[in-house]
Amino acid sequence: MDETRHRSVLLHDTLELLGVVEGGLYVDGTLGWGGHSAEVQRRGGQVLGVDRDPDALAAARERLGPGAELHHACFSAIPGLLAGRLCNGILLDLGVSSPQLDRPDRGFSFRADGPLDMRMDPTQGESAADWLNRVGEAELVDVLFRYGEERHARRVARKILGHRELAPLRSTRELAELVADCVPADGRIHPATRVFQGIRIFVNDELGELERALSALPDCLAPGGRMVVISFHSLEDRPVKQAFRARCGEDSPRDLYGRPVVPPRFRLVERRARKGADDPNPRARSARLRAIERIA
Repeated sequence: MDETRHRSVLLHDTLELLGVVEGGLYVDGTLGWGGHSAEVQRRGGQVLGVDRDPDALAAARERLGPGAELHHACFSAIPGLLAGRLCNGILLDLGVSSPQLDRPDRGFSFRADGPLDMRMDPTQGESAADWLNRVGEAELVDVLFRYGEERHARRVARKILGHRELAPLRSTRELAELVADCVPADGRIHPATRVFQGIRIFVNDELGELERALSALPDCLAPGGRMVVISFHSLEDRPVKQAFRARCGEDSPRDLYGRPVVPPRFRLVERRARKGADDPNPRARSARLRAIERIA
């Protein structure tokens, strides 16, 4: 891995919100190539890192050294990996990483031809190609509309099923060309962008994994500890915002003085999401950063 080419999204803002203290334990639930965790180590924090991508885990292990505790797992497994320990911070950097997008053999991107895989853990589950070559029309339309927010989902689904009658889908370029054939270009993004997003989210159960994590991970924080989440589109950001508001009692019943009837155990670090417009990393343009803190 070339560390000079891989730039972590919102690195400065993320570390500021985590508030790393020397000797504290920080959980990186989407370890990737280890950029955020390397900065946590530089500031004196201890790292427990988790990633379901074996390639990312190997690169992070090389970068972080033997002092980091690293696990091949989904981030919903973090409570079990902590085994009762409380941590000072938790980071989730959602979605797919730049190194994953840049490798055609992983099948995440239509910008170069490669096998239609899209799995974050290539050793587990069903590839995008296997799923697309067996799925029924109704389920495919639902996935493309729900997770890709693709307005032409039915048209795309019928195009895929029609192609499938002649030959199975195998490559990213094949799929991208099929979609471009039936989805009007809007000049801002490639016609296949939403389709690829929807299939990737479904194949990796990304929103289910996020829901499980938001339910369990805040309880792993020590008093004063913070959970920080970077999201890249509304399907990710909306559940984070709602879960954080609920944890902080924003929608709880209040007494005559406007105070929550049940005092919350968490607080919003900032009421509005930080945005990544000023970050030099191009991926940060659509990023949203939210954080909550466990009340001491």
